[in-house]
Amino acid sequence: MKDILKGIKPIEVMKHFEELTRIPRESGNEKAVSDFLIDFAKENNLDVIQEPCLNVIIKKPASKGYENHKRVILQGHIDMVCVKDDDYTFDFEKDPIPLVIEGDFIKTKGTTLGGDNGIAVAMMMAILEDSSLKHPEISALFTVSEETGMDGVLDLNSENISGDILINLDSEEEGVLLASCAGGVNSIITLDIKETESDNETAYRLRVHGLKGGHSGVEIHHRRANAIVTLGRLFYRLNDKLKFDLSNVSGGDKPNAIPKNAYGIIVVDKSDKDEFVSEIDKFEFELKSEYEVSDSDIMVSFEEIEKPDFVYADKTKESIINILSLIPNAVQTMSAGIEGLVESSSNLGVLEEKDDKLVFINAVRSSVASLKKDITDKIQIISDLTGAEMALESDYPSWPFKVESEIRELMKKEYLEMYHNELKVDAIHAGLECGFLKEKIGDIDMVSLGPDLFDVHTPKESLSISSTQRTYDFLLKVLENI
Repeated sequence: MKDILKGIKPIEVMKHFEELTRIPRESGNEKAVSDFLIDFAKENNLDVIQEPCLNVIIKKPASKGYENHKRVILQGHIDMVCVKDDDYTFDFEKDPIPLVIEGDFIKTKGTTLGGDNGIAVAMMMAILEDSSLKHPEISALFTVSEETGMDGVLDLNSENISGDILINLDSEEEGVLLASCAGGVNSIITLDIKETESDNETAYRLRVHGLKGGHSGVEIHHRRANAIVTLGRLFYRLNDKLKFDLSNVSGGDKPNAIPKNAYGIIVVDKSDKDEFVSEIDKFEFELKSEYEVSDSDIMVSFEEIEKPDFVYADKTKESIINILSLIPNAVQTMSAGIEGLVESSSNLGVLEEKDDKLVFINAVRSSVASLKKDITDKIQIISDLTGAEMALESDYPSWPFKVESEIRELMKKEYLEMYHNELKVDAIHAGLECGFLKEKIGDIDMVSLGPDLFDVHTPKESLSISSTQRTYDFLLKVLENI
């Protein structure tokens, strides 16, 4: 179904956003959307570069009279986190995102929306094609694979782009101008799986579900439950009560998304069935009390299934339980300098079986490099103690605060004049590409802004229509007055 957003303002932005929802763009699968941007640039007679990694750079000359003004880089990423409800049939490689309008919000029917960061791409496209706008020379940088390790900006050829000011459009709160962000790294634990046959008779498939999930940088401070870690708590509890075997543990979707679901198969002696059921009921009751505010719909369910042919050997089971019990998770430290800002965190986002190994993928973030290392050192110790291996991938730097910023001061002035409210300057715990862009492009003036987005990286993701209009109008005003 097309034209869901037809007539919704800003019309020129929403037109492009709806087009993007029909194109596959999960991280690592951006070829179609990259080619789409190339065709767009050619149709509008704009200079364009498609890098080997599929980053796209589109250049638009300055408006008449703006030739000597400071050059602007607009930047956003073209990939999205693809997560859906468990009971919703959907293929992110071919199905268009099912858009729904509810009042002031654009939502979906059971998938992530891709407002992060599709709305930035749509705003950039609208600016590039509108010949009536007044602005300096613009370079629009569309990067790939931001959500899985910022691979696009890592592979950016710095010779292809330059400017004096960079406006990143990957923020999610209107009226807040970001001027600093955390750095991060993925810590990956790999555990060899040893299997054996089970002497127990009765098998159950356990499931922790009903959680809100969310972005591990933006929502980490809300104290939402992590389904994988919660399942580990259950394993530890059961291990203290009865003898069981374990198999087929898994959970989560993306390293930077707080996992909403986790699974495992438990095989118990038939004489322990009643105690097993009793412990599950007690555990769920306790969870609902613990997460009454932050994750009120949390559930632990089970169903009896056919006994698996093989289960994890005792040593493997013990290592799994210890890793899940000890791994640093959620907020680790809070900033002493900025009230309410998470300084360091760790999110066990994915647990999966792969090539006879169990892989635990943990997204570590910190605005202090030494604290980031401290967390990964602890994970290394846990790996060593459990006979596992650890590797670090997708390490990205923080974006430090710049004391003096002309673009920041201009934006504060323009926002006050337009909306009669102070523009809040803030830092964010989530990672942005600005740290790498600073290394690639140089120490130029950078800020980040965006419209109101809620519950990103979850099927409840929503984008405010009115906030998009105000943010776009504000961006145009800033470009006109640089």
